[in-house]
Amino acid sequence: MLAETTSFTLEGITARPVRVEVDIHRGLPSFQIVGLPDAAVREARERVRAALVNTGFEFPLRRITANLAPADLRKAGPGLDLAIATALLAAGGELPPEQLAGWALAGELALDGSVRPVRGALAMAESAREQSCRGIILPAANGPEAALAPGVEVRTIESISELRQFARGQVPGQKPEPAGQIRNHALPDLRDLRGQPSLRRAIEVAAAGGHALLMVGPPGSGKSLAARRIPSVLPPMSSDEILEVARIAGVCGAGPLRAERPFRAPHHTVSAPGLVGGGSPPRPGEITLAHRGVLFLDELCEFRRPALEALREPLESGEVTISRANGRRTLPAGFTLVAAANPCPCGRGDEDPQCECSAAAVARYRSTLSGALADRIDIIVGVAQPDPEAMAGEDGECSAAVRERVLIARERMSERLGSGRPNAAATRAEVSRFEVEPEARHLLIEAARSQKLSGRSHDRALRLARTLADLDGSGPVREEHLAGALQLRRRSGS
Repeated sequence: MLAETTSFTLEGITARPVRVEVDIHRGLPSFQIVGLPDAAVREARERVRAALVNTGFEFPLRRITANLAPADLRKAGPGLDLAIATALLAAGGELPPEQLAGWALAGELALDGSVRPVRGALAMAESAREQSCRGIILPAANGPEAALAPGVEVRTIESISELRQFARGQVPGQKPEPAGQIRNHALPDLRDLRGQPSLRRAIEVAAAGGHALLMVGPPGSGKSLAARRIPSVLPPMSSDEILEVARIAGVCGAGPLRAERPFRAPHHTVSAPGLVGGGSPPRPGEITLAHRGVLFLDELCEFRRPALEALREPLESGEVTISRANGRRTLPAGFTLVAAANPCPCGRGDEDPQCECSAAAVARYRSTLSGALADRIDIIVGVAQPDPEAMAGEDGECSAAVRERVLIARERMSERLGSGRPNAAATRAEVSRFEVEPEARHLLIEAARSQKLSGRSHDRALRLARTLADLDGSGPVREEHLAGALQLRRRSGS
């Protein structure tokens, strides 16, 4: 007898539908899975066999063939266990195939028949909706995540034995509630940053316009402290952005869902595939996990140069394309880059008489950051050790006050560029339409001539000046805004 169910396999950050076909016929007892399964899928034979026997189902001692279609799509992970077991029960006559019609299933089976959670529940629920399925049945732990998907019925079960409800004409499992998963968490407040007026201003401008930021200064000057407080001044995510971030986090197994923008801080030993994505099949990297949020690279000059160079295209396009022999995957990478670096290998800098780093050592240390990547960083700010009196004084301005100004500036950007698009995302054509006063235009021409600005630097200076004008509530970009932008693009002290 032949029976089929629907399940999913993950590809990048999407869930590809898989038709699970199980055929039982006479012959020597065997259990084969075909259709490009990986090792985890092939091992489902033993998990399914033990789970069915230990929950009271009869495992047919016949020739069993499970086909995973389409046959040219590689299937990975244990998420197909539940669908294979269900199709096997229907083919063996223990579940009515007509009751299963239209239901998608995904979950890993334990040997006692319990159903374990899988990655990508939200992506699977959205794919089930696109396939016009009646609904999707998932492990109980995946329910709150999957229930975020609109327009699809989600049911959760804790054991495969609950599928017996299909035989009684009932839909098994419970309807999960999505509300408990997405919630706000307390974020570190910018009031903790004291005695750093230039750094605070750079953070506000970067948050308002979505500009990349590089902080250069000695250890203990507050660079990491400042970076970890940037999410507290960023605008809240829209409902669509929350779903987008939740889908990525679910596919990558990145922990509980949150309403705040992502903040990723990979260690400097991360490889290029770990940073931008890769592997076989291709998996998202840190820049995709930081989508709609902040990617913080501490000790920037300690990172491997190939990893840093891989950031160049994503910084421009907001996405990364991973090409492999079996196809290409395009993943979102709309992150704000925030980086911190020491001025030299010892960290003190040439202004400190205790620094003994040679000119060659400093040049070698800084060479990790290529000119092409540095050209894509809008703001470079020098950070000095804070004054002891300022450190012992009152707290700085709180994140709520800064965030209010950022929100007002973002509203002006949305009116000009479209909803949710900051100035850093403006295209060349949109930059050319910025209203710029003649004095500011003349200053930019002089700066381009004297500083030998590239075409990219020219446009980035205009985007940065437009953000300064939006923070000031100005219609056109004035001379002081462009002067401020040119200053922020050069290393300056606080």
